[in-house]
Amino acid sequence: MNVAVTGASGFIGRRATGFLSSRGHFVRGISLRSAPTREQFTGCDAVVHLAGEPVAQRWTASARRRILESRVQGTRALINALRAHPPNVLVSASGIGYYGDRGDRTLTEQSPPANDFLGEVASVWEREAREAEKLGTRVICLRIGTVLGRGGGALQKMLLPFRLGVGGRLGPGTQWMSWIHLEDLCALIDFSLPESTLRGVLNAVSPHPVTNAEFTRALARALHRPAIFPAPAFALRLLFGQMSEILLGSQRAIPEAAVAAGFEFRYPEIGAALIQILS
Repeated sequence: MNVAVTGASGFIGRRATGFLSSRGHFVRGISLRSAPTREQFTGCDAVVHLAGEPVAQRWTASARRRILESRVQGTRALINALRAHPPNVLVSASGIGYYGDRGDRTLTEQSPPANDFLGEVASVWEREAREAEKLGTRVICLRIGTVLGRGGGALQKMLLPFRLGVGGRLGPGTQWMSWIHLEDLCALIDFSLPESTLRGVLNAVSPHPVTNAEFTRALARALHRPAIFPAPAFALRLLFGQMSEILLGSQRAIPEAAVAAGFEFRYPEIGAALIQILS
């Protein structure tokens, strides 16, 4: 397939581009820093849309505006550029922030959205992406969990304190963390491209979510370090403001749709995933 990837220079985009190329696809990276043109997508069979302002920053008023507008306006501009030559499939990123803080409840693709900032962002992002259905394009929205991989993302930020022996759980540690190995995320994107019956929302998460305390213990074991210095919830709220919701919120999402479609995870267990990444 000829595949265009937006956000190709980001943590996920870099690996996705290489992964898709290794599977025999012809891949071109597309920047959305300026308005995309229809010529950029001429001849494309598929588009993978990963571009968006990072949410892992303090949510000032200006940051919230950038996070929302980059997804709404960026996706809208993308769909407009696709009108002349619609691709067969559009795989668009979203996030499990869609569900909000839901305690111990198991979350599938059918669970309702949260009435908060990230819930709003994910909802409007998916709505803009699904405008491509009006062009005859099959649309898949990936609600992506915490992505674990080498060279970036959330794990990179956690490594230093754990390697120094001062890591620990965040807040109570009972909050659920829905995660996915970067290789599995790339494989799920690749799986989605030719699978003509696959459409709508997919939770891009491991089938085995873990609590933050379980994740902390697994990371400490993988690094052969202790994990005895918890970060209190009040300190995280002082340090990160409202963005601390990402760290303290509980989302127990499962990939019901992907598993039903026959996708097989290479790294479903957190211990083995972390050992592979850190080896």
